Amino acid sequence: MENKTINEFVVIKALEDSVNVIGLTRGTDTKFHHSEKLDSGEVMIAQFTEHTSAIKVRGAAKIYTAYGEVESESKKG
Repeated sequence: MENKTINEFVVIKALEDSVNVIGLTRGTDTKFHHSEKLDSGEVMIAQFTEHTSAIKVRGAAKIYTAYGEVESESKKG
């Protein structure tokens, strides 16, 4: 039986330099398992997997998903 969340992708487009994209693990102990830093205009395509249950975006970015689009705010006050 295939888990639908494993096939879901998100596209993250940085709107400023130094946007952090952090993958968090599944399970009882949620931990950071991967981190990327994007500069303005860079795009990252991320996938939810059997190991990744959440993706955290810190900084100004546009995030595109199958459910719609959301914009995160700048970490600079």
